[in-house]
Amino acid sequence: MATTKAAAVTFALVLSMAVASMAQSTAQEQEFLALHNAARREVGVEDVVWDETVAAFARAYAARRAGDCSLVHSEDAERWRLNYGENIAGGTGLTVAGAVRMWVNEKQFYDSASGTCMVGRPEELKCGHYTQVVWRNTKAIGCARVKCDNGGVFITCNYTPAGNVIGQRPF
Repeated sequence: MATTKAAAVTFALVLSMAVASMAQSTAQEQEFLALHNAARREVGVEDVVWDETVAAFARAYAARRAGDCSLVHSEDAERWRLNYGENIAGGTGLTVAGAVRMWVNEKQFYDSASGTCMVGRPEELKCGHYTQVVWRNTKAIGCARVKCDNGGVFITCNYTPAGNVIGQRPF
């Protein structure tokens, strides 16, 4: 009898943790979507939706980066085969909002007259993260945030179809 009660308590505990984890995940997904779509609405492009397949790719890559938190993009050949764009960010205590805000703040370096990032700017002033966020043909995203072994945070978002096509304007 005691074993049955212990098993029931254990099952209930595991189930409640799973539900809490799903709720947290859903809240994080909604935050990624809301922030991306707010930026997209500013320039008149359609909202993106969450894509679980794209998110699985982002989660798998973020898990690989958790060991060192290096700001390194996933393998180009795999991303290109899947037609995924990618933004990454990292830092101590970095939040979802902080990462997306950092990408969207690159808008100041986008030259709408030429449809390009401002020429002659240092590398850190490029605007490719911003243009990927607002790319008109992108329909879905999947993102992940992990706490790294060194205490830092690594965030990645993948976009499908990919943006930043040379010779095309984002919106």
